[in-house]
Amino acid sequence: MNHTWNKFIYKIASPIYDMFFNSGVFLKARKKVFQSISFKDNQKILFIGVGTGADLEIINYSNLDVTAIDYSSAMLNKAKEKFENSTINFLEMDAQSLTFENEAFDYVVASLVLSVVPDDSKTFQEMIRVLKPHGKIIIFDKFAPKNTKMPLTQRFLRPLIRVLGTDIGRSFEKLLSEQNKAVIVEQDTSVMMNGLYRKILISKIS
Repeated sequence: MNHTWNKFIYKIASPIYDMFFNSGVFLKARKKVFQSISFKDNQKILFIGVGTGADLEIINYSNLDVTAIDYSSAMLNKAKEKFENSTINFLEMDAQSLTFENEAFDYVVASLVLSVVPDDSKTFQEMIRVLKPHGKIIIFDKFAPKNTKMPLTQRFLRPLIRVLGTDIGRSFEKLLSEQNKAVIVEQDTSVMMNGLYRKILISKIS
């Protein structure tokens, strides 16, 4: 996967994205991810790969300082249209190289991002870098199974699905092990498809 191909894929997908990933089981999963999250007034929240703004539709963002980025201008424009009367700051930006200062945000939200970006390790490092000490990262994404081999069907389908701009075989445990204990996992639960899609809540230690 690379950015050029991903931009092409999401330009095509932007008009119909919500039909598939902001409805049905995906909408139910998104609601489950955020149902126990209590944002406080004026907290600074960064949405990485905000897409069409599906997550923003679920939260009460009116009293929050929200920044939302995406590498795809087509997807970002869809989100801007939905929230044109809000104070949300929409920016076209590469999640692998964020332009924000260190420790700038109270929360970083990444839905269906780490399985899409070309370099998931670099993206995760950037998410941690811009997070305040004791801040939280909320991840909703698909990952390879924990402590076991991927099922044969998943291994067979992986290269085919990668052509569509997403990877079903990346390991969150590998990502976490590279971070030198900078963060701890507070919650890791299945939200969809028998654990393929997980909600992971992370806290930054320092």
